[in-house]
Amino acid sequence: MGGGYSNRTRATQYNPTGMVRKYANLQKKRIYVPELKKFVVVRISTRGLKTIQKNGAYATLKKAGLV
Repeated sequence: MGGGYSNRTRATQYNPTGMVRKYANLQKKRIYVPELKKFVVVRISTRGLKTIQKNGAYATLKKAGLV
């Protein structure tokens, strides 16, 4: 959850904008895992994709418990 307005607005007037729900940037990706010789479909964040690029698909998915 995140705030809906700035501290400047909060200091000067009453502005009932409420809380804003923030979501992770999820993507549905089909990733080829050479160790398994098959594709795996995962719903993963963009940061997770960067981690897979860095560490490799099999190692990252194994650590996450998806393989």
